Amino acid sequence: MKTEAQKSDRDGLRGGDDLEKRFPVALVLYGVLALLVWFTMDAGKVMVMGRPVELRLVPLVILAGLALRTVLARQAERIRRKS
Repeated sequence: MKTEAQKSDRDGLRGGDDLEKRFPVALVLYGVLALLVWFTMDAGKVMVMGRPVELRLVPLVILAGLALRTVLARQAERIRRKS
């Protein structure tokens, strides 16, 4: 008979402990990607709604959204485990 953890691993879902271990790694990788974007992209400007915006801010905003989604997913998992 398979345990609940084995069933969830088989279905492609990760256990809560595994997510807790991977969370800091994910945030560090988001930070590394943000640094790479900052130092490798040109500081050119693009017009957004009539205002000039630095081009490298676009991927930084996307990375920030992904990091926020990661944090919210972790919080949601913690809430689910409590109930």
